[in-house]
Amino acid sequence: MTTALEKEVTPSAAAGRRGSHAMRWWVLAVLGVAQLMVVLDATVVNIALPEAQLDLGFSNADRQWVVTGYALAFGSLLLLGGRLSDLFGRRTTFIVGLIGFALASAVGGAAANFEVLVGARVAQGVFGALLAPAALSLLTVTFTEPGERAKAFGIFGAIAGAGGALGLLLGGALTEWASWRWVMYVNLVFAAIALVGAILLLAKHTGTQRPKLDIPGTLTVTAALFAIVYGFSKAESDGWGDSTTLSFLIGGVVLLAAFVVLEQRVAHPLLPLRVVLDRTRGASYIAVFTTAIGMFAMFLFLTYYMQQSLGYSPIITGVAFLPMVAGMVASSTTVPSLLVPRVGPKVTVVSGFLLATLGMALLTRIGVDTAYASHILPSLILMGLGLGTAMSTAFIGATSGVHHTDAGVASAMVNTSQQVGGSIGTALLSTLAATAFGDYVSDHSAGAPSPQTLAEAAVESYTTTFWWAAAIFLVGAILTGVVMPNKAPVPSEGEPVLAH
Repeated sequence: MTTALEKEVTPSAAAGRRGSHAMRWWVLAVLGVAQLMVVLDATVVNIALPEAQLDLGFSNADRQWVVTGYALAFGSLLLLGGRLSDLFGRRTTFIVGLIGFALASAVGGAAANFEVLVGARVAQGVFGALLAPAALSLLTVTFTEPGERAKAFGIFGAIAGAGGALGLLLGGALTEWASWRWVMYVNLVFAAIALVGAILLLAKHTGTQRPKLDIPGTLTVTAALFAIVYGFSKAESDGWGDSTTLSFLIGGVVLLAAFVVLEQRVAHPLLPLRVVLDRTRGASYIAVFTTAIGMFAMFLFLTYYMQQSLGYSPIITGVAFLPMVAGMVASSTTVPSLLVPRVGPKVTVVSGFLLATLGMALLTRIGVDTAYASHILPSLILMGLGLGTAMSTAFIGATSGVHHTDAGVASAMVNTSQQVGGSIGTALLSTLAATAFGDYVSDHSAGAPSPQTLAEAAVESYTTTFWWAAAIFLVGAILTGVVMPNKAPVPSEGEPVLAH
């Protein structure tokens, strides 16, 4: 099958603009391993935190910094990481990110105190911000034939979506059977496999233009994203009325507005506004953003419910999420190539959101002691199918029709949407859960609440977040339906590479 790009250039030129095309399916495997490592890291560490806390002796107040340190570095530097991959070559950026992430993981695993552990997590975030956009942009410029592109992005989207659930299982297994330190050391295995593959398979970028970096834009958007992510993390711990929370959130929004103004005026913008103003790409970023907010509720509060209300061990909890993983993998790897050409991306994404909304709404039926098979399993399957459909299609749309010089920053926008959405979900839904818990206790007990009342209040807090998450998925469906055009996404352009 011949793409429009290949028709416009000579055969030899086409071969030189297809990235690592000849080895593309092996390249996908390498990129998938690296993506899995980054996505796993968001949840695998959470399971191991209580053990790490006992071992290193840090307080509950300090514990959040093991998670927040990674989120702040990763979220605030993603756009810079994406642009660096555009300027200095995706292969180089990918390899540097892999090596740095592996070294940071080794330091974290060997940490003798809290400060070293947090420092290692921050370093993981920095190198993850190089690695994640480079991986997606490599995929973007390697698969430029529509049919293969849909299949490749479906597989990559399945890894991105299911990685969080797999992290719960892997974190539980490593913590229970080995040590909390192995949730860090396991990254060395992933990184080694991906590094060997990257060196052997990835074609080297060839560029004639001298790289230029938008320093004012970089500083502004990095500060803006840092302030927003930190503001939401403070809202979770200190409340929305806290002066620090408000200062960071307002400051972040103001800096973001300043960044948009700057990008319209500089000669070489960090994020050319054409990347986000395209309706297909813009709607895809909205879809990824709203998916990340809603998915948080399912992972966090359903984990709490299964462990604290139903008494599941961390490993059993991880196993319980596997049907959702199976649904995600099934829909991600089949829907983009089967449905998008027939009904269009808008219908596909909206259908995925509606399935996920139904799954989340069904999850509100849980009680203090309900059966997994009747009350949890159907919801997980529906959400797996729905989220896999929406996310894989959005990943294709988010990098569609982008010039190879913008592929890195377009890919970074996907990761940024996911990261900021997750931060908002964490803060917003945790606050709503805490409020629902407190209201239920005060309404159902005059004095000291009984254990039964506390158990019911916990379930009430979970179901409240599930209703809100269902509403967020519904909003995602509406916004995508309004903004996204229902036309097949145009493949991205390949990049010039040295002969392999």
